[in-house]
Amino acid sequence: MKKRIREQDIYYFDSGEQEDTGLCAGMLRQMIGEIMRRENRKGVLLFCIGTDRSTGDSLGPLIGHKLRDLGRKNERVQVVGTLDCPVHAMNLEQAVFMVRRCYPDHVIVAVDASVGRSEHVGCITLGKGALRPGLGVCKELQAVGDIFITGIVGGCGSCDPLMLQSVRLSVVMRMADYICDSVRQALVPETHNFCRRVL
Repeated sequence: MKKRIREQDIYYFDSGEQEDTGLCAGMLRQMIGEIMRRENRKGVLLFCIGTDRSTGDSLGPLIGHKLRDLGRKNERVQVVGTLDCPVHAMNLEQAVFMVRRCYPDHVIVAVDASVGRSEHVGCITLGKGALRPGLGVCKELQAVGDIFITGIVGGCGSCDPLMLQSVRLSVVMRMADYICDSVRQALVPETHNFCRRVL
């Protein structure tokens, strides 16, 4: 399903529909390719935000953990934010500084958990532009990314950070699997050739 918000396309995918990962992957591949061609970028960096200390906020580090092998297999793909070394509110500024300094020629795909309408819980969003982490729990944190992927873990009825503690792990894992499958399909099919081809 496609929804228009502030002149920006945001695409919603139901994480329960695993067969849709190909569609999500194709849209992600297209977005990355457009930025690589337009801005002469050389690689892709997955910037996974969250903490392993809260079930609802663990989506980013889980995805980083599951995709860390992409960076080991291909120098044009980097992963920042894993279960072992998460990027969260306390170290976000330093992580963004490091990424901008060390990977200035990479397309940054920011990944995080988010809150939204209650009927969208379990949905994945994909869009162009920077991600504003922390908005769902009323935190003002630095925006990051050229493209964003979020998993909606709860309703936006309150700014209570404790809400993230009550999110079911099965919902988070289902969304993590969906996002990981989509990212792998977008980047793995001959990633090196893909990066070379879009330049």
